[in-house]
Amino acid sequence: MFLKKKNTNKNKEIIEFRKPTEVYIPLKYMNDTDITVIAKEKEHVFKGTTIGYTKGQEKFYFHSPVSGKIAGFKSKILPTGEKVKCMVIENDFKEQLTEFNGRKENLDDYSKEDFIEDIKRLGVVGMSGDGYPTYLKYKTDKKISTLIINATECDPFLKSDNVLFFNKVRDVLEAIDAIMEINGIKKCYIALKKDNKELYNLLNQYIGTYINVKIKRVSNEYPIGWERKLVRDITGETYDKYPTEKGIIVNNVTTAYMIGEVLKTNLPIMERIITLAGDGFKEEVNLLVKIGTPVKEILEQYPVKDGYILVGGGPMMGYKLIEGETMVTKELTAILALSPTSDTETPCIHCGKCIEVCPANLYPVMIKNNCHNKNKLKKLHPEKCIGCGRCSYICPARIPIRDYVKSAKATVEGSVKDE
Repeated sequence: MFLKKKNTNKNKEIIEFRKPTEVYIPLKYMNDTDITVIAKEKEHVFKGTTIGYTKGQEKFYFHSPVSGKIAGFKSKILPTGEKVKCMVIENDFKEQLTEFNGRKENLDDYSKEDFIEDIKRLGVVGMSGDGYPTYLKYKTDKKISTLIINATECDPFLKSDNVLFFNKVRDVLEAIDAIMEINGIKKCYIALKKDNKELYNLLNQYIGTYINVKIKRVSNEYPIGWERKLVRDITGETYDKYPTEKGIIVNNVTTAYMIGEVLKTNLPIMERIITLAGDGFKEEVNLLVKIGTPVKEILEQYPVKDGYILVGGGPMMGYKLIEGETMVTKELTAILALSPTSDTETPCIHCGKCIEVCPANLYPVMIKNNCHNKNKLKKLHPEKCIGCGRCSYICPARIPIRDYVKSAKATVEGSVKDE
């Protein structure tokens, strides 16, 4: 799906990382781990082979990103810290593709029904968030009038979307145009931070031929990439649960690009760009890696200096990585090597700063204090937390409030599921 492209600006160069001796495919879809596995142990699979699917009516499919042999199953830890069963596939490095029929040369020839079925079957998910299945956004009876392409990358250090845009600007714009044509969407806004002048100037060289696509420059305020805030700032609309209620769909840059690629090739998502950044690395690089690549193998080639901690994703919304136990997922945008904080947690001083900065208007400290009280938590709505980390960042007592809220969120969501 990607081709290596040299760029005069090294920060925008994409380097292919083709070395995983084995890959780990997490057998988990949203919160569902009840997966039908159709690939057998010791069986040879081709690159792109469907290896399993969920058992529910809305099936989600899992694919092999390499050709090789099914080596068995192991429990591994996702970048988010969750332990999950994974299929282990030994890479034979032959890159043998599964047999497939080519798709329509003109993407605009897709019907909406075929579009939804293919992005579902080929495993397209949100590529910079929680991996929400993209087809569910488009599978709606609501008339969609507006597409927003999120190119803000609001968390510090994150660059995979921008790097992709710089290297594949024509392909991204063609994918956006096809998405709009297939789904009858009349207008699109590409959301860029005001200080991203370089990408703004690049897009202006191409966007003139796409008369219904406009660049919308948004504030640099964190977290501008939050879907609810982005929709409000660009369109003035607010909604209850989903932007589709107001005829709006939001995709990030990589997701839009991947939609175009899977439709053109009839192949699933098998790789993505991740950024290695932070003072703990010798230099910042952007790698094209297989989904399921062990983080440990990447760090063998790009070692981290002693004493630095690893974070998956951005420093605000990311998670501490367990190097030898985790892998690259579709949602992983970056691996950061950061200096550990020397600040020691102290008792809460009840300053209320976490409440002041919460973009979701929650009461983080109250959620923390009632972490094990389900009845009180339901009234405090931790499920509305977007995980931005502003509460932890602002806390003068250095309390990891986001972690407490995350735990409370899981408690409430689990309680609702059991009812």
